Amino acid sequence: MKIKQLLTRREFFKNSAQLCGLGTCWLASSMPISLLASKTEKDEIYRKEARYFEKLPNRKIKCLLCPRECVIDDQETGYCGVRENHEGTYYTLVYGRACSANVDPIEKKPLFHFFPGSKAFSIATAGCNVLCKFCQNWEISQARPDQINSYTLFPADVAAYAKRTNCKIIAYTYSEPVIFYEYMYDCAEKGHEVGVRSVMITNGYIQAQPMRDLCDVLDAVKIDLKAFTEKFYREIVAGHLKPVLDTLILLKEEGMWTEIVYLVIPTLNDDPKELKQMCKWIIDELGADVPIHFSRFYPVYRLRNLPPTPPKTLEMARDIALDAGIHYAYIGNVPGHEGENTFCPQCKKVIIRRIGYQVLENHITARGQCEYCNQKIPGVWQ
Repeated sequence: MKIKQLLTRREFFKNSAQLCGLGTCWLASSMPISLLASKTEKDEIYRKEARYFEKLPNRKIKCLLCPRECVIDDQETGYCGVRENHEGTYYTLVYGRACSANVDPIEKKPLFHFFPGSKAFSIATAGCNVLCKFCQNWEISQARPDQINSYTLFPADVAAYAKRTNCKIIAYTYSEPVIFYEYMYDCAEKGHEVGVRSVMITNGYIQAQPMRDLCDVLDAVKIDLKAFTEKFYREIVAGHLKPVLDTLILLKEEGMWTEIVYLVIPTLNDDPKELKQMCKWIIDELGADVPIHFSRFYPVYRLRNLPPTPPKTLEMARDIALDAGIHYAYIGNVPGHEGENTFCPQCKKVIIRRIGYQVLENHITARGQCEYCNQKIPGVWQ
């Protein structure tokens, strides 16, 4: 089914590029109304057969995308709410059904060692495969596709829009990209065709084979490591820790550039002993060059009873990481803090200076070396 357009594609890109030229842009408000998904439009235009599932007797299916392995009856959806069993075949319901789209700095993801200062065309659909009580985007992550406004943006359009707005990168973010896997995969392929790279901003809650296959079309991954205890994952996230750690190890095996974010929540995952155990695991399993971002928590969603993370707690966490031997430990959500900067692990000089999402100075050479001492700095710089 083709949606009627009031503007030509050329006019759409011209208008929206002007609106997004200065930075962040919510496309839901800037796109022509003809591109918005009407409530009367049939869901079939967003339906595509899923990649990872097993057919079972009596038209049941078993999802093989994430560790939940939902067993789903005919006409029912899985835990994520965006994948449906229809007569014994599994379908995604959000292929091309974007609910959020922005032009963001890559530092917002945050990825600090991947094209610093670049723009990323960031997209999301409704849905998630966990239930974090501190989710800042719960309005879309915990929604079903028909509960929120969305608009039609298929993979070729995503790639073209990124190119038109001078974005070097497409970022799959805001909700959980695992649940819109097929859409993400095809967007990444289309992006590569026009010279645009792709990054996945994820909880890492995915099975091994889908993640390995996805590495063929991704250029970097940022993992939200929610905590380093099974208790936290079970009670606060409605998931499990081990699959996330397995994903991190897999990404290392695949040679994928990876950064870690650890949201430090007062009283829940800020125990120094836990932080030391996590940093030791990172050193032993991933190596000293994987950046970790200790991010400040603010009360939101179902954790409004806790205070914001004190900056001293973030500094403590960063010191633990540096003392453990991690070379690149950052502090997030505290604009102006020196922990936003990248320091050379050899000469100790600031080689990337930041304030918030803005890069003020970059002293890494085209070869990925410190400008002052020629130390190799891991990352993707060109």
